[in-house]
Amino acid sequence: MFGFGMQELLVVLAIVLLIFGPKRLKNIGADLGNAIKGFRTAVSDEDKVPETNGAAAKVIDADNAAADAATQSSTTATQETK
Repeated sequence: MFGFGMQELLVVLAIVLLIFGPKRLKNIGADLGNAIKGFRTAVSDEDKVPETNGAAAKVIDADNAAADAATQSSTTATQETK
C-alpha cells in the first residue's frame, strides 16, 4: 500500500510503544475502538428517528424556561435600581 514492509511496521510500533508506554497504548486502542463503534452506530442510525426526541425536547424547554426566568429577574432588578 505505502511500501511499508514488516520491518518498517515493527520499527514504527516499537517507537510508538516507547513514546506512549504499554498502558497508555492499551487505552488509546480502546478509545479508538469505541470511537469507531460510535461512528458506525451513528451512520447506521442516520435514517432512524431517535426515540428519546421528546425527552430531549423537554430538557431543552426546561433550560429555556430557566434562562427566561433568569433574564426576567435580572431585568426587574435593573429596573428597580433606576
